[in-house]
Amino acid sequence: GMQLLLPYAKGVSAKSYAFDASGAETSIDYQRMWQLIQASGYQGYIGIEYEGQNADEDAGIRATRDLLLAVASHAGR
Repeated sequence: GMQLLLPYAKGVSAKSYAFDASGAETSIDYQRMWQLIQASGYQGYIGIEYEGQNADEDAGIRATRDLLLAVASHAGR
């Protein structure tokens, strides 16, 4: 569904719930999502939403931001 909808997206949100020891989101494949976003040509902002229970909201948002930056950096290699 994401692949079909992304070409029409006016905004994108990176949602997270929980992270493993390496900082990866445990239920969402962020590398795959990043590939879909890039392939769609989307160039807007990416909002961040943390809905987990294992960290406070600020820490969850920072962890999500760090994950996005890591995935984007890795994809650019």
